[in-house]
Amino acid sequence: MEPGRGTDASGAADGESSLIRAVRAGDTALVKDLLLHESDPGPLDTAFCLAVRTYSAGIAQLLLDHGADPSSHGPDELMPLREAVESGSPALVEVLLHHRIRGRYPRSELLRMRDLARHWHDTGVDAELRRRTGSQGAVGRTRVEDDEYYSVDELTLGEMTVRDGHAAILTRLEELLGIRSSFEELMERALSHCDQDHAAWGAVTILLSSRCDQETWAAAAALRTHPDPAHRLFGAEVLRLTHLLDGSDEDAFAGPALSIFAEWATAEADLAVLTEVLVALGEHADPRADAALMPYAGHPDPRVRGAVARGFGTWSESTAFSDDIREALLVLMTDKDPAVRRDACLTVGQGQDRDPVLADAMAALLDDAERQVQVAAVHGLALHDDERCVEASRRLGPARPGTFPEEHYFDAAWRYEGRHGV
Repeated sequence: MEPGRGTDASGAADGESSLIRAVRAGDTALVKDLLLHESDPGPLDTAFCLAVRTYSAGIAQLLLDHGADPSSHGPDELMPLREAVESGSPALVEVLLHHRIRGRYPRSELLRMRDLARHWHDTGVDAELRRRTGSQGAVGRTRVEDDEYYSVDELTLGEMTVRDGHAAILTRLEELLGIRSSFEELMERALSHCDQDHAAWGAVTILLSSRCDQETWAAAAALRTHPDPAHRLFGAEVLRLTHLLDGSDEDAFAGPALSIFAEWATAEADLAVLTEVLVALGEHADPRADAALMPYAGHPDPRVRGAVARGFGTWSESTAFSDDIREALLVLMTDKDPAVRRDACLTVGQGQDRDPVLADAMAALLDDAERQVQVAAVHGLALHDDERCVEASRRLGPARPGTFPEEHYFDAAWRYEGRHGV
């Protein structure tokens, strides 16, 4: 069992479609291109089954999104759910739990899979690998992306490779089964990895925040005075997401969240926790949030300054920044850290303030040493209906792939050209 290991495209049989060859090679970009631009990309359902069997969860999800129908195949043609759970890949399990497949599994099977995931989590991947392989050698460990949002560790011992996402899988299966684990148990799962980018942390914080109840809120709020920064970080994220994901008209958590985070920021010494608290403040459409952010605009850590740059005035319906915020953003747009410059520029560009000094500050960033800052400046100028975006956009050339979504930001410049017939 080796997650992510597929046959190379060169091994594809003659007569295979381009889509099947791309899936067999694990080429996500080519699969996406074929799905978007080919009128007949190939056999979607067969490609989906192949993607699942080669542990290519991202490709399988792409195929589902573009119309693959897994229900057209018999149960013996899909990877068993047990094998997906054993693999430790939450993304792979999620594909097999898609609503078009989920009905195949009786509750008794989902309960067995819950128990299997719990066994892996409680035992530990290292220990379970040693038990199954009988090897006492060194366990190889590599951090890998499991989906577009979260990562996991991939562990190898002998010829067995497994990912360590079993806590996330356990949490997801409990959710589907309607089993409500305690706040404390769920927190233990997240803290067993103690990494905001890990799938287990993400699964737990999202599940807890979606409860939107006073019991969960109180438990998370109590962590703000915990001596361990990891516990405080966990509590801060659950509180932040509870307010952010609350879709009720009452928005009952907005006031309490703003009060907690404004006070918390003044006392927090850990940089990761402080950053999370400031990000939370930036998600409030309230001048008190901007006031609470202001003291950290000149903080020595770029993560903190970045949170301020992203949070200033971005949710305000006001047509202009306050004088203090405008001046702070102008300084942040010249920050020594390129990510801070980029984020400040995006905030200015997406804001409603049309002061010419802000447009000129963005235009100055068109010559920045970092491409991501230049793209942000093009985006902002286009949103401000400033013609300087056109030449700069053409000079930068087509959007490049990567973690910074250039195509999204260039779209504003393309719309400007369409409006003005440039």
